[in-house]
Amino acid sequence: MAEETSPPSCSKWPGEELKKQQAMAGPLVLMNLSWFGKTVVTTIFLGRLGNLPLAGGALGYTFANVTGFSVLTGLCYAMDPICGQAFGARNYGIMRRTLFMAVILLLLVSIPISLLWFHVDKIMEFFGISADIASLSKIFVLYLLPDLVVTSFLCPLKAYLSCQAVTLPILITTVVALALHVPAGFYLSQTKGLRGLSTAVWLTDLALVLMLAAYVYFHDKRKCTFSGDGGYRHEEEEDRRTWSQNWTDCVRLIRLSVPCCLTTCLEWWCYEILLLLSGRLDNARVPVAVLTIVFNFDYILYSFMLSLSTVVSVRVSNELGAARPETARGSARVCLSVSVILGCIGGSLMAISGRWWGSLFSHDELVLSGVKKMMLLMAVVEVANFPLVVCGGIMRAAAKPKQAMYATLGGFYFVALPLGILLAFKLKFQLAGLVLGFLVGNAITSCVMLVLVGKINWAREDQKAKELTRV
Repeated sequence: MAEETSPPSCSKWPGEELKKQQAMAGPLVLMNLSWFGKTVVTTIFLGRLGNLPLAGGALGYTFANVTGFSVLTGLCYAMDPICGQAFGARNYGIMRRTLFMAVILLLLVSIPISLLWFHVDKIMEFFGISADIASLSKIFVLYLLPDLVVTSFLCPLKAYLSCQAVTLPILITTVVALALHVPAGFYLSQTKGLRGLSTAVWLTDLALVLMLAAYVYFHDKRKCTFSGDGGYRHEEEEDRRTWSQNWTDCVRLIRLSVPCCLTTCLEWWCYEILLLLSGRLDNARVPVAVLTIVFNFDYILYSFMLSLSTVVSVRVSNELGAARPETARGSARVCLSVSVILGCIGGSLMAISGRWWGSLFSHDELVLSGVKKMMLLMAVVEVANFPLVVCGGIMRAAAKPKQAMYATLGGFYFVALPLGILLAFKLKFQLAGLVLGFLVGNAITSCVMLVLVGKINWAREDQKAKELTRV
């Protein structure tokens, strides 16, 4: 059992906590930006193949993200509370069992996803996409199928290391993988077209998996387990027990993974639905282009939000596992405070950047004017978005993803989308109406999540963490 210690004095503690969070957040931000760079590089190579392959490949990539990778990523978030609290309690056996079970779970879920991908062309044609674009999308997606298997290993490996606050190796291997993706994408896209570019994507991910797996292997070989007599012992006994799976562990992982997955997918899908709805507005070419350009800036800011969410999830879960509930609560407060500050900074940057951001993507005056206006509205969204994403990390760390799921469902699907549709189509506010509805729903969701975080009984979570980690 981890020895309970009192947190540092109030005068020193916030600074020390900030240093810990900064040490984790820096590599995570750069890692997320690098992985966003892989998408940018892939899109550039798609554009070099021509307008039709660009449209087909981009739609195929979006379909793969929405129906496949978002699901696998969301399911893997269930590792955060289990591995994070187990690491805090120094119960490394539970961590390795959870890693193994998460890989198996994601591989099993990949089977129905792959069956769905075989019918991507029919699905797109059903929603009005032309047959030539749909057929190219199918080619791109089918050659991306191996990435489902690769991602089933990649996500758990990243989560396994992140829960131990090991972030620098993830950054280094991600940068190396991105460096490999550029020549691989260029060569394979030129020689094999769409098929080659899809292959380059999963080969890049495979290279990252192999590097991370090698690091985890050697990292775990060096790791020692804290023994009850105050010393340390190597994990030979734990290694023999790691793969004897416990049905209770499986059930716990699945019960956490479903709401984690739904929360991630519901938020992810809401953005895609907004983009689809913009295609039904007057002169659809303009609002679709405007929203796509604005979302590209949002993706950059999301790299920071996602990093903060991971940091707070790790810090809170580690402290709960170490039987320090007050320190866990303090970690949550510090990260929430940082998220509010960064939300204001990010929103300000988005508002200011509206003057020139659009010109990087288009020279159409209508599009540029629309980007400038919509980025002002989206700037307010970002102010609420930062605390919202961080609250999601806190709820995951406390093993309360179901409450976060209900908040996301209510805010986005019972407020944001209905209100946006009403303002855009009934009241004729057009794209501004969609974004305004999204703003209101986002703000309400953030408020609900803040209330849920404020109502967490940290002493009770401490007891639950002891049960979870069997301390």
